[in-house]
Amino acid sequence: MKPKLLRNKTPEELQKLLKEKREELFKLKLDLKARKLKNVKMIGETKRDIARILTILKEKLRNPPK
Repeated sequence: MKPKLLRNKTPEELQKLLKEKREELFKLKLDLKARKLKNVKMIGETKRDIARILTILKEKLRNPPK
């Protein structure tokens, strides 16, 4: 997910997206343990998406728009 797209979202939307990404990461990890996951790269991409969301969310909460 591109940071530019995330910056246009409200903090509430980012919180919702963060929850979805964390659930997705959990499912990917379960699939990995069950040897069902074909693309292991998805785990790293999901973790990076979570980090991007958290970073932008912190920026928005620290510097609210005027």
